[in-house]
Amino acid sequence: MAPGGALDPIPDSFILQPPIFHPVIPYVTTIFGGLYAGKMVMLQGVVPLHARRFQVDFQCGCSLSPRPDIAIHFNPRFHTTTPHAICNSLHSGQWQAEVRWPGLDLRRGASFIILFLFENEEMKVSINGKHFLHFHYRLPLCRVNTLGIYGDILVKAVGFLNINPFAEGSKEYPAGHPFLLYSARLELPCSRALSRGLWPGQVIIVRGLVTQEPKDFTLSLRDEAARVPVTLRASFADQTLAWISHWGRKKLIPAPFLFYPQRFFEVLLLCQEGGLKLALNGQGLGATSLDQQVLEQLRELRISGSVQLYCVHI
Repeated sequence: MAPGGALDPIPDSFILQPPIFHPVIPYVTTIFGGLYAGKMVMLQGVVPLHARRFQVDFQCGCSLSPRPDIAIHFNPRFHTTTPHAICNSLHSGQWQAEVRWPGLDLRRGASFIILFLFENEEMKVSINGKHFLHFHYRLPLCRVNTLGIYGDILVKAVGFLNINPFAEGSKEYPAGHPFLLYSARLELPCSRALSRGLWPGQVIIVRGLVTQEPKDFTLSLRDEAARVPVTLRASFADQTLAWISHWGRKKLIPAPFLFYPQRFFEVLLLCQEGGLKLALNGQGLGATSLDQQVLEQLRELRISGSVQLYCVHI
């Protein structure tokens, strides 16, 4: 709480917008907070059997006339002898010199996950987990505030993510696990087995949407005796995030509360020697201590609360 009783300002760069499921193409949407280094857009879908081409444009606005500048134009083409992708920029109504990238790993009739990772000087693209291209910016990244998708493409989901803050090195593709909508495996309470416990280097990823009138969110880790050595709990009533031990001891996490109604969230837990590191929406929020023996004896991840899950990955 800020002085005078006012609420602390929401850190805009921490708040990620909800994913978009099954949009009708052509589709244009605002990118909350614009683009910045460390942000990523994930596109999952299917290439139609008779596709000729599609494009993903990162635009500087959405006006129809005059046409907005396009900082990054990503254009896969399938109607040529060798499928390839074109990258380009549109500035003041003029296309710049295009860059052609052969070896396009997209096939008609096949599903895909494309990750667009934005760094300080360039955008990197991976397709189905493999690096495909990099494209140096010709217009300032900070001008981009709109995503446009056009052409022959069936889109299942569009997600907006941040890179893993605990990855070795400062730049890496985040984990592009698919978003699922209304999956029976993601109904709450949601449980996942930890057959071998947790070991240093393992990562737990939970992605979802906070409901309209939330009460709480709980992520707990249980051992074979159904004891709960550690719980991560978000309380929407008092806007607190805390670790809770199996003795009931509560340790508040001194960080901005980043769970908001009808907003997307991403919880990341990294297992390390001596405990778990926590990140929320790409921001590291510290760690909690747990003996390695306790970590190895954990057998279940359980999630409950006022959220709709889109992805749980261990």
